[in-house]
Formats: sequence, structure tokens, C-alpha cells
Amino acid sequence: MKRFLMMAVAIVALVGTTTAAKPKLKIEHVEPLSWWVGMSTPLQLMINGEGVSAYDVVILPEGQGVEVAAVHKADSPNYLFVDVQIATDAKAGDYTLRFTDGRRKHDVKYTIAERKEGSRERESFTTADFVYLIMPDRFANGNPDNDSTDDTVEKVQRSNPGRRHGGDLQGIIDHLDYIADLGATAIWSTPLLLDDENGASYHGYSCSDYYKIDPRYGTNELYRTYVEECHKRGLKVIMDIVPNHSSTTHWWYDDQPFEDWTHQWDSYTQSNWTFSTNMDYNASSADLYQMESGWFDRTMADMNLDNPYLLRYFQQWAIWWIEYSGLDGFRVDTYPYNEKMPMSEWCKAVMTEYPNFNIVGEVWTSSIPQLAYWQGGNYNKDGFNSNLKSIMDFPLHDAIRMAMTESGNSGWGQGMTRIYDVVSHDFVYHDMQNMMIMAANHDTDRIADVCEGDVRLMKIVHTLLCTMRGMPQMLYGDELMFRSTDRSKGHPTLRVDFPGGWEGDAVNLFDMEQHEGDAKELFDYTRHLMNWRKSKEVIHTGKTLHFIDRDNTYAFFRYNDTDVVFVYVNNSNDEKVVPWSRYKEITSTLGEGRDVITGESVVMENLKVAPRSVRVIEFSR
Repeated sequence: MKRFLMMAVAIVALVGTTTAAKPKLKIEHVEPLSWWVGMSTPLQLMINGEGVSAYDVVILPEGQGVEVAAVHKADSPNYLFVDVQIATDAKAGDYTLRFTDGRRKHDVKYTIAERKEGSRERESFTTADFVYLIMPDRFANGNPDNDSTDDTVEKVQRSNPGRRHGGDLQGIIDHLDYIADLGATAIWSTPLLLDDENGASYHGYSCSDYYKIDPRYGTNELYRTYVEECHKRGLKVIMDIVPNHSSTTHWWYDDQPFEDWTHQWDSYTQSNWTFSTNMDYNASSADLYQMESGWFDRTMADMNLDNPYLLRYFQQWAIWWIEYSGLDGFRVDTYPYNEKMPMSEWCKAVMTEYPNFNIVGEVWTSSIPQLAYWQGGNYNKDGFNSNLKSIMDFPLHDAIRMAMTESGNSGWGQGMTRIYDVVSHDFVYHDMQNMMIMAANHDTDRIADVCEGDVRLMKIVHTLLCTMRGMPQMLYGDELMFRSTDRSKGHPTLRVDFPGGWEGDAVNLFDMEQHEGDAKELFDYTRHLMNWRKSKEVIHTGKTLHFIDRDNTYAFFRYNDTDVVFVYVNNSNDEKVVPWSRYKEITSTLGEGRDVITGESVVMENLKVAPRSVRVIEFSR
């Protein structure tokens, strides 16, 4: 009997141990992080936690206007996707999501907030704006305490051009007055979300968490403060996002919800980067598949937007950042490498929630027809509509840069003819105005290097940006003739630190009193033009009339019913006299003009233009 009792106790103890050892559900991620009452977009929560799929009964309190509509299991047992319906009269507040497997339960708090009044109707960046492009790691270090953090791999190493230098959100905030005073009206920062690569993570294009600002830049709360501070100064905020690929250091990479969440190959296969396969009637299916599904880099997993759960995830993620932070626009990296139909749906979802919102896509091609294909509303023979409002004008970018290398007495088809030729193709675009124009960005040689430090050519470039159709964008420091430290070493050396952004810098170029020489001359010129442009509706929305290049000169007019702006570029080695009689179809009814730079009156006779220079004259009708 004693032996039997001992065995019974042992069995009970064993059962008790087994029950106690059963792990309690721990939910690691709930995304989106929160939501709002009054949204058009249906809410689908991605729930992540070990074994969470067993807890597939999900309950919300009844009678509050918020209810679970459906629960979806994934391929991995560690995910659930929960559809939540929010009534229009639902109350804002914290709700309790209860997960149960019939025996055990686990509660999670989820916030559904009040939507800010007017959020849906928010304005975005337009042709009235001038966009200033910043690489935050290289702009200014406002908080040295976050240069390296315990929860990120790569540490600060400012002496190495390819490593992190310590610039951050606080540094940008500290110098917003400089940007606003320059005349910019919008800021595009390269990605600020967590990039936890072990090298070159400063560029930010390999996201490790879509809902977390990189702690070396700041916090989600500081990003929201940054947007608020920009708005106080009349600056709009454009967020740079990358749905095409994510980092292999992303928390989901080693345990993906679905087998087709990312594109997987038997061995590493890179994209062929030939996105003409999207519209090429003669392209092979194999080439198109590799373009869409091949990886951008070994540590950049290619996302499969044909998976409906991933597409919805990215739609909600974009909308969450708009609503949470109050930002004003998106720039989408490597746009054509995504699956084109899902990305069209992604754009449509964002525009449905925010009808006035603008999204500009990076479509890096020198082919004008291929570029036009990606602008929403364009006539495409295959019927495709990207729903993408704005595209980056790389053909014009290329033409400007080539023209500056061919200053002087250039040959046939060279110099300013290149710019004329690009503009002459504007008939191809659905909306020739809604394109971002630039002469340089963070991936190209510095424009001052292209111009070989010639301030005269730099003035021509900045004049073109300020007066041509489209939305101008300038890379930080181009207003001061920043140059690469070593062009032969590529991207890291063109992404130079802004002098004065770090304590102990020998010079502070945020202080205009410290500008000297050609840099001062260009800054003053550019600042004057950018601020002049702010109020010029004729530049924002006016039509263009241009004249065929002669002797490496280019003349064009921007005009509307009330105003005319005349731009004459002399990119030759010889002084030119403006041939007014050639332009009489538009000038015959105009009187005296005003030189935009000097403020002097201009009559239409004997106007001389020095070699490698430009004149901007405005008239009232």
C-alpha cells in the first residue's frame, strides 16, 4: 500500500510538472501598432508569437462598435491575421483582444484612437514645392548619446566614409531654420526606419523593422516631433520607403508567416534590374520573373507583393505612418522592381485614404517612354495604370548633367540640345508637371563634381531647377558646392558630412557668416532664386514655350494668363545677345521686364549674356 501511494504521488507530481511547464503564450508583435476610428481602410492585425495559431478564437468586448470579423492562420504556427471591423460610431480608446484555444486565454491591449480632424484631406507636396534631400547620418549630430546603441549592431565610426557618422533626427530639427531660410518647402530624408545591417547601415535601405525609427536616429515619438517642427516652418515631410525588399535581419526573416512571403531561390539569385520587361511585348517570362523576384542584394530579401497578406500589411503600414506622424508624402525606392499590379493597388489604397496625397516613385531610366509608363493615368497599350501620381525625371537629370560636361562650343546634339530634346518629349507623359526634377541625388556623383567646381555652371543648374516644369529636388550641400572626398570610391565619399553638424567641426556652414568664395556666391544666388520661386504660380503651374538650341544656348518661357518668365541659358564660350525677334510670338505684347537676380529693369533690346551664364527675366501681362 505504501509503495502504491508513493507511485500515485509521483504520477501526480509528473502531471503537475508537465502542466506547469506548458509555456504561457507570449505575443511578440502586433502590427499595425495602433489604429484610428473613421478610417476607410479595413484593419487586419498581424499577430506574432510562438504557437499563437493555436489561439485562433479571438474575442473583443461586445457592444462597443469594434468586433473581430475573421481570423486567418498562416503557414507558420507563430502567426495569426485578424480582421477587425470598426464601426463609424465606435468609441476611441484601449480595447482588449482576448486570444483563447478553448482552455487557455491571453489578453492584449490595442489602441484605437480618435482621428485628427482634417486628416483625410491633408495636402501633400506639389509643383509649388522645392524638395531638399537629406541623408540624416551625414547632416547633423544633435544627440551624440545615440551614435551607437546596445540594441543595434553597427557602431559609429566617423573616420570611415562607409560607416555610420552619427547624424540623427535631432540634428535635422536643430537646423530646420537653415533649410527653411534657404527656400526649401519640403524635406525628403533617406530612410529613417531601423536598418540593423552590420555594415553601411547608414543608408537605411535595408529595413529591419517597418514600425521602428532606427534608435541611432531617435524614436517614433521624435519623428512625430520632427514632422510637427517642420510644419511650424512651412516645411512638408516626405518619407522614403522601400516595399521592394527588406533586410535579412528583419525579425520575421527566419520565421516568415507564409512560404511565399519573400521570393526564395535554390541559390542566391539577383534581380537582372531590367524593368523594361514590365512593358516589353517581346520579353521572356523568365526574364520578367527574375527582374521581379530576384534579390536586390544578398542581405535584401525580395518581398512578394503577390501575397495578399503582405500587400495588405504594406498598405496599412504606409497609412499608419501618415496618420501617426502627420507626414505629407512618400518617395518609393526602386519602384519598378516590385510586382506592378500589387503596387498599383498599394498606391490606390493610400490615395483612397488620403485623396490629395502625393507619392513619387524612383523609376531610374533614361528612356522617356519607359518612364512615362509608370505614371498613373498614362496611356499604356496594355491598359496598365500604376496609380502612381509622380515619377522622378531621370532623363532630364541625365541631360542636365551631360550638358554641363559639354559646356563651350559643343557639337551637334550635345550641350543644351540634350535638355531641349528631353522637354520636347513631354507629350509622352500623362502629367508633365507632376514629375520630380533634379540634377543630383544621394546615388549620383555630386553635381559640383560634374561641373568641375565651376560656379557659373552650378548657377545654370540651379536656375534650371528653379524655373523648369516639375517639382525640383536638391541634394543637401549642393547649394554650397559640396564635392566628393574621392569620386573613385563611390557612394560613401559623395555622402559627405555637412560641416558644422558635429561639435568640434572646424567650420560651420549652417552659419551664413562663414560662407566664403564660390560657395558663398552660389549659396546667395540659389537662396534668392528658391525664395523667389515660392510665390510664382507661373512656375508652379504655367505652360512652357521653348526654342531650339542654337550655339549651345537654350531659351524658354514659362507663362500663364498674367505672368511670363523668360530664361536664357548661354552654355557656350562666347558672349551672346538675346535674339528677341525670334521670340516675338510670345514677347510682342510684353513691355518692360525685371531681372529676377539683380532686380534691374530690362528692355527687349541688346541684352547681353556672358559665357556660361544665365538670365531670368519676369514680365507681367
